[in-house]
Amino acid sequence: MIGFIIFLIVIGFVAGFLARLLVPGPDPMSLGQTWLLGVVGSFAGGFLAYLLFRKDGEDGWFQPAGFIGSILGAIIVLLIYRAVTRRRHLAR
Repeated sequence: MIGFIIFLIVIGFVAGFLARLLVPGPDPMSLGQTWLLGVVGSFAGGFLAYLLFRKDGEDGWFQPAGFIGSILGAIIVLLIYRAVTRRRHLAR
């Protein structure tokens, strides 16, 4: 169980980092925020995949398609985060 939690932490950080790398622009985020971006993106990507394909992965912890979905989910969450923070700065 501890190994799985560590695995999720690492995958969340990598997905968040790759999302920030793939979407150009300034993102003043700490490492914790990058990790949170990856974790939320993983949930978002998994939820979207479930809605589209109606399958639940029972093939183990790591699946390449799930990792790609985590990155895509993190990109979507990052774009939403930017839109929300941009509106907040414009409202001042």
